[in-house]
Amino acid sequence: MFAENPIKRRISTQIRVGNVLIGGDAPIAVQSMTNTLTTDVAATVAQIKAIAKAGADLVRVSVPTMDAAEAFKLIKQQSPVPLVADIHFDYRIALKVAEYGVDCLRINPGNIGREDRIRAVVDCARDHNIPIRIGVNGGSLEADIQQKYGEPTPEALVESAMRHVDILDRLNFDQFKVSVKASDVFLAVGAYRLLAKQIKQPLHLGITEAGGARAGAVKSAIGLGMLLAEGIGDTLRISLAADPVEEVKVAFDILKSLRIRSRGINFIACPSCSRQEFDVIKTMNQLEERLEDITDPLTVSVIGCVVNGPGEALVSDLGVAGASKKSGFYINGQRQKLRLDNERVADLLEQQVREYLQQKITVRQVE
Repeated sequence: MFAENPIKRRISTQIRVGNVLIGGDAPIAVQSMTNTLTTDVAATVAQIKAIAKAGADLVRVSVPTMDAAEAFKLIKQQSPVPLVADIHFDYRIALKVAEYGVDCLRINPGNIGREDRIRAVVDCARDHNIPIRIGVNGGSLEADIQQKYGEPTPEALVESAMRHVDILDRLNFDQFKVSVKASDVFLAVGAYRLLAKQIKQPLHLGITEAGGARAGAVKSAIGLGMLLAEGIGDTLRISLAADPVEEVKVAFDILKSLRIRSRGINFIACPSCSRQEFDVIKTMNQLEERLEDITDPLTVSVIGCVVNGPGEALVSDLGVAGASKKSGFYINGQRQKLRLDNERVADLLEQQVREYLQQKITVRQVE
C-alpha cells in the first residue's frame, strides 16, 4: 500500500554461505551468534534452533579451541541453518571445521601468522567452496595502525580491512565478505561508507558491542539504518548483551521499518492519550505476545481514537480505529460492518488476524 521503496542498493558481487546467497540481488541476510559454551553441544544446538525459529538466515558460533572444533562437528550435523565459525589465530581450527562442513569462516588472514598457514587456510576454503568473512573491529586494531592513527578512525578500520583483502587478492581468492564494526555509531558508519567505495564484495553490517537490549537496539537502528537507507549492506547482525533471539527480532524490525524485508506483523500503534477509547498499551502488549508465531508479512494498525485511526487503517491490512464502546474495524483499507467491543479488542483482533491469514493461505493453495 506504500510507494516503491526509494532505496537503491549498492551493487556487490554475490557469494554463497551454505544455501544462503549473500550480496547481489539477494535479500539482506540476518545473522546472530550463540553465547553458549560451544563444547556444550546440546545447549548450543538448542540456541541455534531458537535463533533460526526467530528468522535468522545464518548463525555464527565461536570456535576458540580444538575441543570446540570437535563439538562443532556434532553441532553442524544438527543445525537447521548454515553456520559461520568464528576463529582467531590458530589456523588448525579453521582446517578442522572446514573438514566438518562449516559454511563460512570468520577469520582475519593477517592474524593467522606465517604465509604458509594463511595459504593453507585459503586453499582449504577454496577446495571446500567455503567463503571467508574478514571481520575488523575498532577495539582490536593492529598495533601499528593504532600507533599511526592514535585512535580508531574510519580510515584506520578500512586500512586494517584492506590489509586482509590484499592477502586474499594475492592468493586469488574472491569469495569473501567484509565487516568494519565499531561500538561508536559514527565510527562504524564512516568506515562502511569508505569501504563500500573501495571493494565490490558484500558487506556485513554491525554496531559491535552496542550494549543492552534497549540501548543496543537504538544504537543499531540508528547506525545500520543510516547505512541501509544509503543502500549499503548485504547481511547484518545486531550485537546485544541479551538473548540472541532478541537480536534477530531487532534486525527484522529495522529491515521492516525501511521496507527492505518483512517478516511477521508490522504494528502501527499510537502511544495513547486521553482520547483513547480502549487501552491501547495493554492491547498491544497482548497482541505482540500472542501473535509472535506469525511469520507472514502483515501490517496491523491499532489506534485508540478516530483522529488518526481511519487514516492509518487505509494503509494497513487490518486496522482498528477507536470509538465509543465499539471500535471501527478495517480490512485492506475498507471499513467493515463488524465493530470490535472495546473490552475485547485484543481477543477479537487476534481472531481476525488469524482468519485473514488463513484465507490468504487458502487462496494461495487454490492458485
